[in-house]
Amino acid sequence: MDWHLGHAIAYTSKISPWFLESRKSFLQWSVLDSYYTAVSSSGAALFAEKVDFYKLQNGSDIRGVAVAGVEGEPVTLTESVTEAIAAGFAAWLLEKKKPSASKRLRVSIGHDSRISAQTLQDAVSRGISGAGLDVIQYGLASTPAMFNSTITEDEEFCCPVDGSIMITASHLPYNRNGFKFFTNAGGLGKPDIKDILTRAASIYEKVAVECIGHSEKAPVTVKRVDYMSIYTSNLVKAVRKAAGNIEKPLEGFHIIVDAGNGAGGFFPGMVLEPLGALTVGSQFLDPDGLFPNHIPNPEDKAAMKAITQAVLENKADLGIIFDTDVDRSAAVDSTGCELNRNRLIALMAAIVLEQHPGTTIVTDSVTSDGLTTFIEKKLGGKHHRFKRGYKNVIDEAIRLNSIGVESHLAIETSGHGALKENHWLDDGAYLMVKLLNKLASARASGVGGGSKVLTDLVEGLEEPAVAVELRIKIDQNHPDLKGGSFREYGEAMIKHLENKADTDPKLQKAPVNYEGVRVSGCGGWFLLRLSLHDPVLPLNIEAPCTEDAVKLGLFVLSTAKEFWLWIHQLWKNSFNHRKAATANFTSSSYTVCNRASATRPHFLFA
Repeated sequence: MDWHLGHAIAYTSKISPWFLESRKSFLQWSVLDSYYTAVSSSGAALFAEKVDFYKLQNGSDIRGVAVAGVEGEPVTLTESVTEAIAAGFAAWLLEKKKPSASKRLRVSIGHDSRISAQTLQDAVSRGISGAGLDVIQYGLASTPAMFNSTITEDEEFCCPVDGSIMITASHLPYNRNGFKFFTNAGGLGKPDIKDILTRAASIYEKVAVECIGHSEKAPVTVKRVDYMSIYTSNLVKAVRKAAGNIEKPLEGFHIIVDAGNGAGGFFPGMVLEPLGALTVGSQFLDPDGLFPNHIPNPEDKAAMKAITQAVLENKADLGIIFDTDVDRSAAVDSTGCELNRNRLIALMAAIVLEQHPGTTIVTDSVTSDGLTTFIEKKLGGKHHRFKRGYKNVIDEAIRLNSIGVESHLAIETSGHGALKENHWLDDGAYLMVKLLNKLASARASGVGGGSKVLTDLVEGLEEPAVAVELRIKIDQNHPDLKGGSFREYGEAMIKHLENKADTDPKLQKAPVNYEGVRVSGCGGWFLLRLSLHDPVLPLNIEAPCTEDAVKLGLFVLSTAKEFWLWIHQLWKNSFNHRKAATANFTSSSYTVCNRASATRPHFLFA
């Protein structure tokens, strides 16, 4: 059984240029026919198929395969599953908001440029509407805009909405997609996502049973709104305000944008040009969910090379690059110097600390020692290095403020950056607006030099000669992994490495560390941690030269081999003695247990 969406029947003509490109109309009402059809035998099988909803959780997001065709990647985010998830969110929202009987909650829905976006938007709309909530479709939009729709006060645009859903899978391949959820309190956290998936699983199962033999037809009312025009006008106002309310504060600046064929194509025409900037040379602005030019990812080398080359060829003052859904960004100055990762954090820290002297800058765990020195010694701030994961970093900044530790910036090396002044929203466009503010205010005060104003702010940042990330995979397909937990193995490996580092006088553990084990030595450092979601142990190494980086890497490698041999010996002892209950092996300061369900070690590196 499945639901099918009919065609819109009414339009209005006021359409923004960017909305025309994405084929979405400004403020149109449509009544859509939604048919709850009788179930054929094949349709019943579709809904009756077992689905593990919890496997779709990716931290504080939901992600899955939405497009068939990639070998070994079956579709997991079907229309039926999507409708159930949307209905689960609606049920969650109703419980949280507790509206009166006369009030209908409103939910906005937007999507990035992925080829499955329209199909999933229609499915989400059916799930939300079927639960009795009003649906407001934004079409092509950015993730930050979706959150902003929950706090904007403008009834003409049906704002504020009570909840919002962004359909995106960030920079993942074209066949993937997923969902991010918002209320006016911010993005939903891991427990909320698990709650929604639990409700979705129950709804999915219930529909599978009850829909057989029934046929219903119900209208679905959807309102389509060009919310991006509201969102971008606020960005424009912010830059004008920073420049003393000058109408075109960026006049004379040549700024180009690389949107990577994602959702960020609005930025040149709707933000930069109204501010007076020249945007000739901007590239890959048209939405194309196959991403034919490069992955829309500010961490991707090919993507950064593309924007750098465009800046140099066009002799631009500044280049800006976004990820697919515009919650991450990076920049390139006029000389081709990349302002991403540690440099972007240093730049944003410099800007924020000018406004809030002494404040704490919260970052993820893989930031460099040089960044700490820069923030604390040169800028006079405090560096609080926390865990990987943008939500972890943001939540930690919020927590620090709640206990009296002032923080105004939470930012990851990935390009996720959130400011207290912007509701702790990780907004790639707003992050770039902060850079534009600096350019505009410098120009207004008579300071020239183009993007040198920005690069001067990071002068003195010590950067390593060698910086690498290796991803040590734990082979889940190995027979010995059956019945075991890669997470337990990874944590035991990290503990073993920590103990080993304690015995080496040339190495020193970080005195404060929230993730994995971070060790200094050979003039550099390494961090081994367990991936948030995958059976992977990422290893980050920074060193003053290749030789020192190799020394650090070999220390980790030799320790890993030693650990594996220890685990293998544990298996042999367990197997030879046929211990059906539990085999324990104690090493210096910790114990690893081999559960009775297995007679061999579960863990091997790929």
